[in-house]
Amino acid sequence: MAKGRKAVRRKPKANPTGVLVSRAEGYGFVATAEGEYFVSHSAMAGAFDGDLVELAPISRKGASKGDGRAGARAGTAGEGAGLPAARVLRVIDRAHDTVVGRYEVAEPFGVVVPADPRIPYDVFTLRSDYPEVPDGALVRVRIAQFPTRKSAATGHIEEVIADAADEVRVGVDLIVARHKLETAFSDGALAEAAAAVLDAEGALVAGYRDLTERFVFTIDPADAKDFDDALSLDYLEDERLWRLGVHIADVSHYVPWNSSVDLDARRRATSVYLADRVIPMLPPALSDELCSLKPGEVRRSMTADLYLNDAGEFVRADFYPALIRSDARLAYNEADAILLDYKEAVAAGGDLAWRLVQCSRLAGLREAARTRAGGIDFATTEAKVALDGEGRPVDIVLRRKTDATRLVEEAMILANEAVAGCLETRGFPCLFRVHEPPAADALGSLIPVFQEFPWFTRPMEARLVAGDARTIQEILAASADRSEGELVSSLLLRAMKRAVYRPDNLGHYGLASEAYCHFTSPIRRYPDLVVHRMLRAALTRRPEKFDQEVAALPWIAEHSSDMERVADTAARQSQELKMAEYLSAFTGQAFSGVVSGVASYGLYVRLDCTAEGILPVRALGEEYFAFDPVRYTLTGEESGRAFRLGQRVPVVLKSADVPTATLEFALAGSR
Repeated sequence: MAKGRKAVRRKPKANPTGVLVSRAEGYGFVATAEGEYFVSHSAMAGAFDGDLVELAPISRKGASKGDGRAGARAGTAGEGAGLPAARVLRVIDRAHDTVVGRYEVAEPFGVVVPADPRIPYDVFTLRSDYPEVPDGALVRVRIAQFPTRKSAATGHIEEVIADAADEVRVGVDLIVARHKLETAFSDGALAEAAAAVLDAEGALVAGYRDLTERFVFTIDPADAKDFDDALSLDYLEDERLWRLGVHIADVSHYVPWNSSVDLDARRRATSVYLADRVIPMLPPALSDELCSLKPGEVRRSMTADLYLNDAGEFVRADFYPALIRSDARLAYNEADAILLDYKEAVAAGGDLAWRLVQCSRLAGLREAARTRAGGIDFATTEAKVALDGEGRPVDIVLRRKTDATRLVEEAMILANEAVAGCLETRGFPCLFRVHEPPAADALGSLIPVFQEFPWFTRPMEARLVAGDARTIQEILAASADRSEGELVSSLLLRAMKRAVYRPDNLGHYGLASEAYCHFTSPIRRYPDLVVHRMLRAALTRRPEKFDQEVAALPWIAEHSSDMERVADTAARQSQELKMAEYLSAFTGQAFSGVVSGVASYGLYVRLDCTAEGILPVRALGEEYFAFDPVRYTLTGEESGRAFRLGQRVPVVLKSADVPTATLEFALAGSR
């Protein structure tokens, strides 16, 4: 050691950490605070897709340097070329404690081959421990020992999901299993649901109002089985007011707190609407029968009479339990047809047509008033895969907002606001639907992207970062009729915070509502059932164990919010799976798509049918592409050709991998 130089103990340098995103080919990527790393198959060290891992960077020829931008070279170098390489040092937190896969008998073992190709490790069990599990069964295995460089993964079988996989249903079966969705009701819940009866006379004695003479109708999707909301509309000449009746299935009468049905419903928290099935929150005897507002059948309801003047302004509300009988059941397309030819329909007479017309007019006034107050309407397109009788996809149907959907939506929003306002005014407990304003950094990250478009002006920037609702409205309106319109709407929607349930009222930013709750769908959402109980208690008296339910509101709010996310994810994945299955028949065909995402390894392209896939950087051409993570662009260093968000590109569907719901594109016209 040199004289006069003090020994300094260096602080160990922290290794980068991040979540591993694996590919079916065996390699993966990890985004860290230090940048994105490529992890080869041999460097995984037993890590699974989704695991939080610690990395050790390794030198690799071609790793990007310089200004902090990552890049990738097209052609044969592969998706990870140009990114710094790393190996997994250790797994900090496991994303999977169970794996779903096919059971294969290989004496003396039973080997579970993961259904997810991003998990390339078989899990070994002892065949002697599970002799009753048939070869080829779909099972869930709990991992006892994760794989290492020297040993295989081992585990214990928790559940046999299916004795033999049904080729058509297995994909969605796997989604159900991965998310651990409950598919069977307890014996107690089934018995309680089967024993439930309407008892109309008892309802009237108990104070229900008889509204069976009022004209009531439902509007729902054509394939709906449970009808939990109905409408009525009458004009009161003496008050010069419209009485809009929102009649909601009285589920709380049949599902008391802490009953077996309630405990099952509370765990599920929501019905799950998958591409080929519905997993209901309540047993079918209730959800599809006794609680469903079927036409011609007397049903118990919790009714909200909402009084509006001719300008659509809300005047007052009245809430009470009632007996109703639906007079008409309309699908959305049928209601739209009546509204389209309203003059002919009204001239033909009848009770329905003029009510639809007036409901639609009032809905338009309500929507305009909400927009003036700062409400934000995102123009989204919902895609649903149409299936044949065997569950095979035959088409992709796009659903956009129509006059009929707007009519129902505005009536439900007003009812939800009125109930939340009533409970808050009375100082009564409620489970509010809360939507907080977006974070400034989330909105600020969109500015470099929006600067690429000519309609985005400098004065918009500060107002956007501040979360000014009217600026967001302005941006949506300016981009609406342009090719990037849906992308802009999607980016803004992603920047929003997710709405959640809370026992405290913090308002609803997106709807510009001071108080909001979910009241209108108690058949399929547990928070709505809770709100019904709270409203009933406020109108009559607090039932036994009411304080117990109030004390549980924080937990119910958090659990319901979590289960809503699980249900939404499962529903989306099931649609993506069936989309991939449908589009697999169109491999080799050309499509027009919009760049919906940009990464160092390629572009995400969204087709007009909403299906999204990857256009790998290797398919862009024989040159190096630099990735700009701020403006979300990939730019060829030789040609200067740039690909950016919102750009329309012609692509060819190269492959559609159904098990992973993965689409891969190539540029149309490229060799």
